[in-house]
Amino acid sequence: MTCWKHQEENTSYRSEKKVVLTHLSKIFKELEIDATLKLKDFRRYECISYSVSVGAHKIAIFAKKFNMADAKEKQKLQSIMLDLNSGDSKKMMKAIKALEKNGDSSVIKPVVEILMNGLPEKQQSSLIELLCSLKDTSVVVEMMEVLEDEKFLPARQMVLSAIWNMKIDFSGYIDDFVYIATVGDFMEALDCLTIIENLEGPFLEEDILECQLHLKNYMESNPPHDEQRSHILSEIALLIKEINMNLDD
Repeated sequence: MTCWKHQEENTSYRSEKKVVLTHLSKIFKELEIDATLKLKDFRRYECISYSVSVGAHKIAIFAKKFNMADAKEKQKLQSIMLDLNSGDSKKMMKAIKALEKNGDSSVIKPVVEILMNGLPEKQQSSLIELLCSLKDTSVVVEMMEVLEDEKFLPARQMVLSAIWNMKIDFSGYIDDFVYIATVGDFMEALDCLTIIENLEGPFLEEDILECQLHLKNYMESNPPHDEQRSHILSEIALLIKEINMNLDD
């Protein structure tokens, strides 16, 4: 019985590795690389050995082309950012339109810095709309870094406003939004409430515990509370309570 089970495990293991090798062969074929993959015999506690013979020069050419394309994109982005910082309204609007097509998470901090310097209403609205339009998965981390950096504190309300207009989920940072609501002004608390209302989840239990701790610290703090902001915090507390009840279910 044991020998038969051992044979079944080896057969399954060998089959899985052949699938991996087949997949690698397809990848090499797509890159136009000649490849030879061999699966050696093995025992239960031995490793699979791969022998891969590739055209190294073809890999180098592929890598070089990729790096050149990447460098061109970076150079193009730098040129756009120069126009955005030029102070010339026509160049700035042209740069904003270009960023809508070519922008990624790397432009977030430079854009926020420009917003902090003060802009005419039209350009400011266009830049905030630009932030809202970013869909790169790394946008979440960059936006939260901006919120956590005291350097960008004057632009925090604008960043929060952009976040709740984004089509990206920030559920993993629910405790950060609760904290900002407890230490920020009324408008920041209101934006945080809107963000929390639209988070999709799922939520981690430890994050909800952090939310409850932030709310408790706010309620127990000595300074008198702003009535409007306290009302917003009460709404947030009810949302956190509901989320917590759903976690228990």
